[in-house]
Amino acid sequence: MERILVTPRSLTSTAHPLVERLRTEGHEIVMPAPGKLPDEEDLLALVPGVTGWLAGVEKISPRVIAAAGSLRAISRNGTGTDNLPIDTLLAREIAVRIAAGANAAGVAELAIGLIFAALRQIPLCDAGIKQGTWPRRIGAEIRGRRVGVVGCGAIGAEVARLAAALGAEILAYDPQRPAVNVEANSLRWVEISEMLAEADVVTLHCPAPADGRPLLGASEFAAMRRGAVLLNTARSSLVDEAGLRQALEDGHIGCYATDVFEEEPPANLALAGHPRVIATSHIGGFTQESVDRATEVAIANLMDALQGRA
Repeated sequence: MERILVTPRSLTSTAHPLVERLRTEGHEIVMPAPGKLPDEEDLLALVPGVTGWLAGVEKISPRVIAAAGSLRAISRNGTGTDNLPIDTLLAREIAVRIAAGANAAGVAELAIGLIFAALRQIPLCDAGIKQGTWPRRIGAEIRGRRVGVVGCGAIGAEVARLAAALGAEILAYDPQRPAVNVEANSLRWVEISEMLAEADVVTLHCPAPADGRPLLGASEFAAMRRGAVLLNTARSSLVDEAGLRQALEDGHIGCYATDVFEEEPPANLALAGHPRVIATSHIGGFTQESVDRATEVAIANLMDALQGRA
């Protein structure tokens, strides 16, 4: 039997039947405080003796891995590995698994929802009515808009499919140019520079650049169409926050809609509290369907890795 650390907030806030099944099978389950994103000190206290780790988005440092002397496998309940010290894990020959595509539908649907919220000024209207006013700011329809999709993996491809089905023209960027289930006349492959110059909406669904620099900085924001909408349901590090705030202040970017922040929840509200920002609390994959799919895949991956199966 294994000692398994479970850290995704979606699994620690309430008991999930798939995790509980691991208990009934005799495995020892270790968890941080319910619903809390554990920090380094929390993890250092939790990892001794752990052989398997069902991990979320929490930052995992080499120091934590060094303290996890019995660890043999980490299985993420998502696709990214930006929060993992991959070199350290490889050096220790600790298996790393991801739940590819398991939360794609949930994240993609949130992105589409954020596009609607931005184009139709939904948060502004809601807040105004609740304050006793009657705000009426003219909006735009998604039909006929040019939607730029950066990264066309499982999530980006689904965003492209949904947006195209709603009548948008898709400008797509991905070095791999994977197959996307969109009619050929509704999608055009472009470079990022061309996308920024033409798109009414730009939505990010890609990993952070390998050099650690933001994908979009002041010069890229300046190259975007005035009043464009920028969405980020991927990683906060994709955008330069200072340059973004200035572009929002200038009105060059009409709206920034984001589900991700460097610090969660953000203590500094300079960006999250900006009137041109629509913010959600990292809920992209936080649907019951996505949680169930990702948990099932992540647990299967973890047990396969612990038992030496490919």
